[in-house]
Amino acid sequence: MHYCPDESALILIRHGESMWNEKNLFTGMVDVPLTKKGIEEAIEAGKRISNIPVDIIYTSALIRAQMTAMLALTQLRCKKVPIIMHNESEQAEVWSQIYSEDTMKLSIPVVTAWQLNERMYGELQGLNKQEIAERYGKKQVHEWRRSYGVSPPNGESLEICSQRAVAYFREHIEPQLFSGKHVLVAAHANSLRSIIVYLDKLTSQEVTAIFLCKDYFQCKTFCWFITSYLPSCLIDQVISLELSNGIPMLYIYKEGKFIRRGSPVGSKEAGVYAYSRV
Repeated sequence: MHYCPDESALILIRHGESMWNEKNLFTGMVDVPLTKKGIEEAIEAGKRISNIPVDIIYTSALIRAQMTAMLALTQLRCKKVPIIMHNESEQAEVWSQIYSEDTMKLSIPVVTAWQLNERMYGELQGLNKQEIAERYGKKQVHEWRRSYGVSPPNGESLEICSQRAVAYFREHIEPQLFSGKHVLVAAHANSLRSIIVYLDKLTSQEVTAIFLCKDYFQCKTFCWFITSYLPSCLIDQVISLELSNGIPMLYIYKEGKFIRRGSPVGSKEAGVYAYSRV
């Protein structure tokens, strides 16, 4: 795939199936690794993006996203080595320093950020989704999972998750794309959903906050702001998006705009854009 000098690529990948995905448990910020299927999904994702250049990788702080990124990178034709950056302390940074310029040229920095973590599901974490639906009712569980401003017990609302994920994207990832670098982000359903809405509907100059569900608008100013840009049918679609495990989504940043290109080497059927209706 050829890229012009004034274009940069952004690849978004939701982690492969985790061991708690397999068991239908609420995972949230619990650090759970991939299943065998999840490993295969990550490798397949790498094959889909093998011809796309990658200059820097961002992942969440959770192992399932990091495993997905690392496994996907094994399939890149450039054969560069992903290296996790340890900037948590001055000593860690010094001890992990690379002193060969030639080796650096053959490396891809990997930055981990908790802001890209999955939404924290509070007291639902570790519980079976079907059992919770039977206990509290499907309507209540749907409200916890898909409403914008409502949090599960002692958990994080989608609003809070969106704010941290989009803020991090704007502060740290967008500047890389603006400078012409090609970026891969491996993260989670809710953090990526927030970034996708931001990319698809508004440029970084046009938005400072994004609301996902019209039923939970509480500010009249923002209600007018969002409905001016997002038709009600699109708002409904956003709240029902279910990101597929291990299916990459490609964007091109060009002339100040993000252009969605879909899933590389993907089917033309539903799911080509890495998400589908619930």
